Amino acid sequence: MGMVMAVSFTRYGRLYYLDPGPYSPKVGDRVLVPTESGAEVAECVWAPQWSSEDIGGLPVCAGIATDEHLARDETNSRRRAEVRTTAKRLIRRHELPMKVIGVDYLDGENIFKVYFSAPQRVDFRDLVRDLARTMKARVELRQVGPRDEARLQGGIGPCGRDLCCATFLKDFEPVSVRMAKEQDLPVNPLRIAGACGRLMCCLKYEHPLYTQAHERMPQLGSRVATPEGEGHVVGRNVPADTVIVKLDGGGSRCACPSASVCSPRKQHEEMYDAGSAE
Repeated sequence: MGMVMAVSFTRYGRLYYLDPGPYSPKVGDRVLVPTESGAEVAECVWAPQWSSEDIGGLPVCAGIATDEHLARDETNSRRRAEVRTTAKRLIRRHELPMKVIGVDYLDGENIFKVYFSAPQRVDFRDLVRDLARTMKARVELRQVGPRDEARLQGGIGPCGRDLCCATFLKDFEPVSVRMAKEQDLPVNPLRIAGACGRLMCCLKYEHPLYTQAHERMPQLGSRVATPEGEGHVVGRNVPADTVIVKLDGGGSRCACPSASVCSPRKQHEEMYDAGSAE
C-alpha cells in the first residue's frame, strides 16, 4: 500500500502518477514534477489517496509550485508558442511539405525540440539553421508518425471521447484486423480506424474482455430460451452484456441480458446426460 496522486501537464492531457511524498496538494494546485531536464510544473488532477496496490517506484513530487516556478512556466509556454509560429512561417518560406505538431523547450540548455509530420523524408537543414538564428537557441527537428501526431495533437475519437493515446495509453501496441473480427465489428477500415487513420488502439486493449465474454456467452446461431420465448442468437453486445435473439414464430428480435438466456431444457438435459455418460 502507498499514497499516489495524478497530475497532467495540459488540461485534459495524459495523466502521470506520482508519489506525493510529504506534500498534500488539492485538485487544481500546481506542483513540481521531476523530469530528465529538471522539475516541471503540472496540475494536480487527483489529490493524494491511499492505494491498495503495490505502486513502488513512482517519481516523488518535488514540491508545490511557487510564483517563481509559475512565472518560469509561463515564460517557457510563450517561448514554445513563439517558436511554433516562427517555424510555420519559415516552413512556408522554404516551401517544405511539413506540419508542426508540437514543441518542447529545455530552458536550462536553451534547446527547442520541434516535432513535425511529413509524407516523406524532408531536407530541413536550412530550416533548422534559420530557426536557430531567429530564436537564438539550439533547435532539433524530429519527424513523427501518424499515431504520435494524433497523440501530440489530441482530439476526439469515433466514440466521442478524448483520444486514448492522448489521455491514458502509454505505449502503442500492434493492432490487427483479426481483433476486429473477433469483436464482431465490420472489417471496413473506415469503420475501425481512429483519428490517426490507423486501426483503433481500443481493439487491442479491449480484446481480452471480448475473448472472455465470448467464452461465456452463447455462440451465434445457437438456440436459446429467453424470457420472451425461444429463438436463436443473431448478435452479441459485450459492453452491455446482452445477446440479440431472433424469436421463433414471427421473427421478431429482442435484446436480453446474458444471465437471462439459457439453452432449452431438452438441449441442456442432453448435454448433461452426455457428460454423465462419459
